[in-house]
Amino acid sequence: MEQFDIVVVGAGISGLSAARLLVAEGRRVVVLEARDRVGGRVHSQREGHRITDRGASWIHGIDDSPVEAAARAFGLPMAEFTVGGYQPDSRPLAYFGPNGERLGADEVQRFADDVRALNVDLVEVIARSAPDATYADVVEEALAARDWDAERAQRVREYNGRRAEEQYGVHMSVLGAHGLDDDTVNGDEVVFPRGYDELATHLADGLDVRFDHVVTAVAWSAAGVTVTTDHGDFHGASAVVTLPIGVLQSGDVAITPPLPDSHQRVLGVLASNAFEKVVLRFPEKFWDAEVYGIRQFGDEGEWWHSWYDLGRIHDEAALLTFAAGPAAVATRSWNDDEIAASTMAQLRRLYGAGIPDPESVVVTRWQDDPFARGSYSYMKPGSVGPDHDDLAEPIGGVLHLAGEATWGDDPATVPGAMLSGHRAAENVLGHAVPIERLWS
Repeated sequence: MEQFDIVVVGAGISGLSAARLLVAEGRRVVVLEARDRVGGRVHSQREGHRITDRGASWIHGIDDSPVEAAARAFGLPMAEFTVGGYQPDSRPLAYFGPNGERLGADEVQRFADDVRALNVDLVEVIARSAPDATYADVVEEALAARDWDAERAQRVREYNGRRAEEQYGVHMSVLGAHGLDDDTVNGDEVVFPRGYDELATHLADGLDVRFDHVVTAVAWSAAGVTVTTDHGDFHGASAVVTLPIGVLQSGDVAITPPLPDSHQRVLGVLASNAFEKVVLRFPEKFWDAEVYGIRQFGDEGEWWHSWYDLGRIHDEAALLTFAAGPAAVATRSWNDDEIAASTMAQLRRLYGAGIPDPESVVVTRWQDDPFARGSYSYMKPGSVGPDHDDLAEPIGGVLHLAGEATWGDDPATVPGAMLSGHRAAENVLGHAVPIERLWS
């Protein structure tokens, strides 16, 4: 059995952040990673000159973002692409009505104003909502208080439903009322033209990362923590475990003794979502050059309602869309060509039958990844923001959980993962450490 001061389970952003800070404090640390790469759910695919971020893409607001500060310090190029937060009109978008007609600027502006007005109302409605209320419940209550005709109300209802799916990968009828409390964008959104995984590579520099080490058990006591893998056991005085919420809930990793009731309660009100990317590359662009994305209203957009122009990042004719929530579940067994045909049917409604077929298709499969079991966490009815942080409470003084699902202010994000790793490192050390040490 190998002996360390701290064993870190998972080489995603949270695990790498914790390990890097602990090593900087002179601790002997090992990082155990089931995959053959760092990054976890930050994963960039490279094929020739083409780069596809199969996992995380955006920094959802660069103001005061530790990820933006780290990227800048590491010299990672960033490109402004402010549509990732599903805003109604922050950047130029081509909107189409239920019958496939292009909407004018004035109509889009009225719709966007309605969305913002309801967002203001929702703050109060959510604050007084019942513990088991869903996001659909609070949206309906807020809409009922508005004197809007059916069509006007339906557009805003659709927007909120699709926003829930695109941001958290679930239908708003199963998302907790507080599930979008944290959904704010502070400053421009940016993406990484050379691939988001460069951040993970820089964080991993100099760390002892053991790849292809599948963890099967974690045993903790006052004497420390023993982590069992398919390559042997590793012991530390403490451990930082960054398993995704879906893996924690699956039982694939036996934790002994079981997690305390306080942590089990949180595992009961959080869940892992179904959310997949679909990237279509074409021989030529058939949509407006100036728009950041395409959106449609109406029943035809139940699955495929938004496409984003990746040509703003790379010099290529490419669109990104999402199979989110119900669409991801329904198409889970489909092959890539079937999924492409389904979304192309909607694009042809809007742009005509003569638009070209895609030259290539990339579809992610996070639901089927045994080391992820979904893309990221969401809040079920009955959950509130502080639940995330409760999951990070140290256990027995030796076991520390980290990852995006444990960060209440900004869960389901890379900044949330980084900040959770920073917190875990401070809890292990018992004193504050500047987060800037990650990149300085």
